[in-house]
Amino acid sequence: MDLQTRKLHFIEEVLAINRESIIDKLESVLKKERKSTDPVLKEKLISRALKANEDIKAGRVHSRQEAEAKIKGRLGI
Repeated sequence: MDLQTRKLHFIEEVLAINRESIIDKLESVLKKERKSTDPVLKEKLISRALKANEDIKAGRVHSRQEAEAKIKGRLGI
């Protein structure tokens, strides 16, 4: 059974639950999982933040107005 099928079956099971205590437990598990960030993702986010700080220090920044104008130009607005 592939992941998408498993997800659909799981959703069907969750929809059939009538006890709030079970929903509370499932929500708790999901919250814990979301808090534990994937180490690879965490490293990428840290790397991006460090590069952004370097760009700011080097003056490689644009004002909000400049960014909006650039986006509007690309979209032909």
